[in-house]
Amino acid sequence: MYRKEIKVLDCTVRDGGLQNKWQFSDKFVKAVYNACVEAGVDYMEIGYKSSESAYSKTENGPWKFCEEKDLRRIVGDNKTNLKLAAMADIGRIAFEDIPKKSDSLLDMIRVACYDYQVDKGIALAEHCMDKGYEVSLNLMAVSAISEMALDQALSDIAKSKIPIVYLVDSFGSMYSEQIHFLMTKYKKALPGKTIGFHGHNNMQLAFSNTIETIIEGANMLDGTFLGLGRGAGNCGTEQLLTFLKNPKYRVKPVFNAIQHEIIPLQKTLSWGYHIPYLITGYLNLHPSSAMKWMDSAERDDFMTFFENTIDSRKELE
Repeated sequence: MYRKEIKVLDCTVRDGGLQNKWQFSDKFVKAVYNACVEAGVDYMEIGYKSSESAYSKTENGPWKFCEEKDLRRIVGDNKTNLKLAAMADIGRIAFEDIPKKSDSLLDMIRVACYDYQVDKGIALAEHCMDKGYEVSLNLMAVSAISEMALDQALSDIAKSKIPIVYLVDSFGSMYSEQIHFLMTKYKKALPGKTIGFHGHNNMQLAFSNTIETIIEGANMLDGTFLGLGRGAGNCGTEQLLTFLKNPKYRVKPVFNAIQHEIIPLQKTLSWGYHIPYLITGYLNLHPSSAMKWMDSAERDDFMTFFENTIDSRKELE
């Protein structure tokens, strides 16, 4: 599946931080960074850009904020081909908290928003472009909105300057047929823009859905080391690199980081496929209830979780 236009973005630290409030050691973050550099990965999303008024620095680690002093402690001046990215959530970052690109080690800001926030998402993304950054807009939870709402959001994005737009399977609920349908819609609605994909693994389809988007023309692909990410996690970066058949990518450094950093992390941090995550994916629900269940003493009593979730779904209907 070689296509020179394809770029790989690793978001191990950013998405994985949703599991431990970004309390990673410097050693861990440096290992991921070094592996991405050596593997030829195109972008590393090292965390979020967030305002201190939105989150506590006592509760959240440095990668919830990505301050320059923390970036430099890990990557120095980043004199490599690896570009650094951070995600910015609408409502959790002020325009003035984003420095000019000339004052930052970050190369890219990925703006994340829901369909009802798309006007604000476009405004923030274009503000970041004006400050010199590469930018993408990640439209979240599209599996849970009406087709009319999605069409309107895409129409608004099409009129913007934003060059990269992500199809995001926030709930890990999509099947290949939905991927095909949505990729067709995105390509038709967003001519001239690059389409990216970010998937979650609630139904163990993150990798296969990523392949489906490649077939349909997606050229920005997200992954994490060993799938480390929120809840059920993500498509594995190591899976992507072995699949793409691009000689610029080298998977050995990623394997090395997985063996020495990611596997040991599993002793204290839980992520990956489990029945409660499958249930929320199957029901097209946000995985927050499953994450709470997995942190409880009842985590393996998934029959009770299933029954409770079905009952709650019926009440909402």
